[in-house]
Amino acid sequence: MRRPAARTTTVLAGALLLLVTGCSSSGDNDKVQTIEAATAAVSPPVSGQPAGGVVTLNTPVAATVFDPSNGTVAMLTPDARDLILLPAAAAGSPLPPAGALTDIPRRDIALPGGVAYLSAPLDGTVAVPAGRAVVRVNLASGETSTTPVDGDVQSVALLGDGRLAVGTADGSVRELDANGTETHRVTGLVSVDALGVTGDKITALDRRQTSVTDVKLADGRLGMALRAGEGATNLVTDHVGRVLVTDTTGGELISLTTDPLMMHQRFPVPNSPYAIAVDESTNLVWVTVTATNEVIGFDLSSGIPVEKHRYPTVRQPNAVAVDGKTGALYVASGAGDGLQRIDTRGQ
Repeated sequence: MRRPAARTTTVLAGALLLLVTGCSSSGDNDKVQTIEAATAAVSPPVSGQPAGGVVTLNTPVAATVFDPSNGTVAMLTPDARDLILLPAAAAGSPLPPAGALTDIPRRDIALPGGVAYLSAPLDGTVAVPAGRAVVRVNLASGETSTTPVDGDVQSVALLGDGRLAVGTADGSVRELDANGTETHRVTGLVSVDALGVTGDKITALDRRQTSVTDVKLADGRLGMALRAGEGATNLVTDHVGRVLVTDTTGGELISLTTDPLMMHQRFPVPNSPYAIAVDESTNLVWVTVTATNEVIGFDLSSGIPVEKHRYPTVRQPNAVAVDGKTGALYVASGAGDGLQRIDTRGQ
């Protein structure tokens, strides 16, 4: 069957760019046209055997990341009250057989609860929204520390030197120093549902405006903004400075550059693309599609996404992470059907 052609966009026209300058007041936000935030399509029952092996969790998972410094898969429950930690294969050693996954010990870290969002790990630490606070979790020791925030936290990114970028439900992005003191604040979005860091640039995803915006924290203002399809849900960045977004409603994988912010590609991905992860060593982008219980690997090395892999998954694949050293892919079920691991380089 012929595949739909990629749509590549390298246009800097005003029709695509929504220039945002300064800070909007709450009154301005009331006038902004918004949509209901897109969500993953409800998955049908699994009809076949998921690829690889599956760890039984009996707990729904809403977000997951892989920490290469500790060789740990971290998974967050939908209410953000339980962070589940599972050790992966030791770095440099062969991957264990699929059945061995069931014997891996599990650790649970109790959290205050909040939005189910996990920061990209940094130095063995992840940060989790916790209402009007951010909780940092040391993945090796399980120790936690809490930083209060003047706002309801939706998303968070670790910036190094103990600093945090925090996105809030009222559409602001704040920078906090290592002591938790707010050093910069930018307002003007409707909600800040995901944050991406590429070098010294910060990009915010606003699901209710289905937009991606360059956030200039040091200048206290928003930069360029782009509409990201019909219902963008998740965002990741990669080592070459791209911002990659799943348009769940419109059925697309969107690639943007950040210097300047510009839409580079829009590639069709039917059946409710949702979770997304990048394998930096192979330049593969992994996207789950919840309407068909699959995960798809796209090669971006040629500049145009090319499908290289497609695997059946556990039901409701709402979260995905990848170990860039071994190629192990981790897909977590939002329906409580476990954590799946696929040896993508052995397939």
